Amino acid sequence: MIDSNFPFPRVPPPISGRPTALASRTGQGKIGGQTQGRQTEHTNQMSNFLAIDDFSRAELEALLELAAELKREHVAGANRPLLRGKALAMIFQKPSLRTRVSFEMAMRHLGGDALYLSPQEIGLGERESVADVARVLSGYVNGIMARVFAYDHVRDLAEHASVPVINGLSDFNHPCQALADIFTIMELRPQLQGLKLAFIGDGNNVATSLLLICARLGVHFSIAGPEGYELKATVAARGSELAAETGVDFLQLRDPAEAVAQADIIYTDVWTSMGKEEASEQRRNIFRPYQVNQALLARARPDVLVMHDLPAHRGEEITNTVADGPHSVIFQQAHNRLHAQKAILARLLGE
Repeated sequence: MIDSNFPFPRVPPPISGRPTALASRTGQGKIGGQTQGRQTEHTNQMSNFLAIDDFSRAELEALLELAAELKREHVAGANRPLLRGKALAMIFQKPSLRTRVSFEMAMRHLGGDALYLSPQEIGLGERESVADVARVLSGYVNGIMARVFAYDHVRDLAEHASVPVINGLSDFNHPCQALADIFTIMELRPQLQGLKLAFIGDGNNVATSLLLICARLGVHFSIAGPEGYELKATVAARGSELAAETGVDFLQLRDPAEAVAQADIIYTDVWTSMGKEEASEQRRNIFRPYQVNQALLARARPDVLVMHDLPAHRGEEITNTVADGPHSVIFQQAHNRLHAQKAILARLLGE
């Protein structure tokens, strides 16, 4: 359970209406902004959770504190029914274990309901336009969570829906995962400022959100991967801006040993994401030097934490010895998806 001396000021529970702290933004000057010049009355009025860069440090800290409060409450017995009478539509284009179960159970724990919608039931953007899906669901439910291939789909849902939209994962980013990751780190290392996280592998959607939340909250971030698999240039540029604001380092490297030197956290992810399976053999060959194993751990701090967003391809990006070893917190990290999701839902849907 999280330390009672959580390093952020306590915030009131979301029982008197959705707070303005998560109000939508235009995304100007930011990466993955919610509208990027396509403003509508809905995105001006509603609150969404689409990208880490949509939120200030204070807003992220408030969400983390709320996650801690809701976790304490759950461990002590049960959560208050903050979302009684509320329903969440869950749109899935990709299969999921953690995203589906954590969101569905989060709604149940908070007194609400969740409805799973499979790819076959909607055919988002194919059988039915994204705009029409957003408008239809807005008349049935109080919020929409979407786990999609294309980030444009989740942005389009937010643009046309009249209820809050949550990005459960996209090809561009994974903000829900990043929030749960930082929450996990703070349970184990309460003094977040000045920690060093080393990401080993592909500069993918997980790395994107993790860089932005680390830079925003004052965590040094280094990433090591092969040439051609770096973070997107716009993401790296934004990460550099945020790191400069908070006074931390952001390094893009080739050598994984250099990246993990003095690291407090080592993070890795699969070498081949869903949708890129045709390149899996090629990627295995290219990424082989970037495996997180005992030899790499020896380069980091003695008490280093090892993280993975799962599912893991054991024997590829991470060895069994590390994944199941004393430094691994991957299952605590997975379980904390539940509590981070609760915080997002309570803020967006709570009345």
